[in-house]
Amino acid sequence: MYQIDREKSGRFIAQLRREQGLTQKELAEKLFISDKAVSKWETGVSIPDTALLVPLSKILGISVTELLLCERGADSTDMDDDELIKKALSYAESSSERAYTLKSKWKLIFPVTAVIGGIGLIIGMSTGASAYTVYTLFLLSLIFGLYFIFFVQTKLPKYYDENKISGVFDSPFRMNIPGLSFNNSNWPHIVDCGRVWTCAASCLYPWLNTLMSRFLPQVWSKYELYAALILTMGGLLVPMYIVGKKYE
Repeated sequence: MYQIDREKSGRFIAQLRREQGLTQKELAEKLFISDKAVSKWETGVSIPDTALLVPLSKILGISVTELLLCERGADSTDMDDDELIKKALSYAESSSERAYTLKSKWKLIFPVTAVIGGIGLIIGMSTGASAYTVYTLFLLSLIFGLYFIFFVQTKLPKYYDENKISGVFDSPFRMNIPGLSFNNSNWPHIVDCGRVWTCAASCLYPWLNTLMSRFLPQVWSKYELYAALILTMGGLLVPMYIVGKKYE
């Protein structure tokens, strides 16, 4: 099997990092990983995880092919396709399953709570309830719900278990919680927090908005935004941090 020249890769990454005027710590912060991980790459102890190849190549100002081949101006035509694939695969971890491939009660709970919340939203509109904040939070909960219930990775790459990484980069989804390291011990619990929050927020907040706008309109108009912030920060990020630290 083709083996990556770790020392050559490390020297190449270190050279590009310096050319970009970045310290190891600054590069690590852009990738949401520890500076020790970058140090390991540059000394040839380890190589970047597959999930980091695209963001790393963008930060260093080169293509993924150049990063894989450890050579500026390298093109996939410089080597046959089979060799390039083998080189790429030597970086790869086993692919992680997405939530939609597995059976889960959340696939039923989420649409039910979204419908209940949607009914509350419609009733609120018909009674002239405050709209802007509830629309935003309702849409946000639906977007997060689609990710956490259907598209989230059920398992993080092994790289997360070997390094202290405070952020998750998954295509357009990014999550960074300072002081918390993500790994496969706490990730399932963090995902569950996201699922509970999305279902609760999509279901309950539209009804809360409707009732408060009807019975305590002056109070609600004054504190509606604060309630939304508390629900988001206190209901999502705080529980994620607590369970994340507990199972870290």
